Amino acid sequence: MYSKTFAYLLWFLSGFGCLGFHRFYLRKPFTGILMACTAGFFGLGSVYDLLTLGTQVDKANMQAAGYHAPFPMSGTRYANDAKARIIRDKETTEQAVLRLAKQNKGIVTAAFLALETGITLDEAKKQLDILTAKGHIDMRVRHNGDIVFTVNDFLQDENDFEV
Repeated sequence: MYSKTFAYLLWFLSGFGCLGFHRFYLRKPFTGILMACTAGFFGLGSVYDLLTLGTQVDKANMQAAGYHAPFPMSGTRYANDAKARIIRDKETTEQAVLRLAKQNKGIVTAAFLALETGITLDEAKKQLDILTAKGHIDMRVRHNGDIVFTVNDFLQDENDFEV
């Protein structure tokens, strides 16, 4: 595992990033050489690395662990929790449906699935339709007319639906 503290120390020791020692540490030799030859891309790359080095270390740790999914930029839901992101990246759509149903008393919607997994609404609806066709989940209509998908193992309130 790569250390953020050590990466920042190397950034500092390499002339505030100009020599690119931190890039070599993160196994980015090509950009390390470019930084060394251009004084940190004329200082701009050094400033960029100062601002993003923590995220670069997280991404390097994920790649070292064998996870190659896109890493979220800062400000997104799991940017500060690399372990949670790793779990989400390995999670299948079926597992996401089950996790969300368990969290939401047995109910999943296409919008909720799309939001949590990063897939489109159309893809979320398609995945829920496939699971319904296979008999793994049920499509139900609430009293207010909303269409939801349910996982009976986690369903807590049967009275919320039309008959």
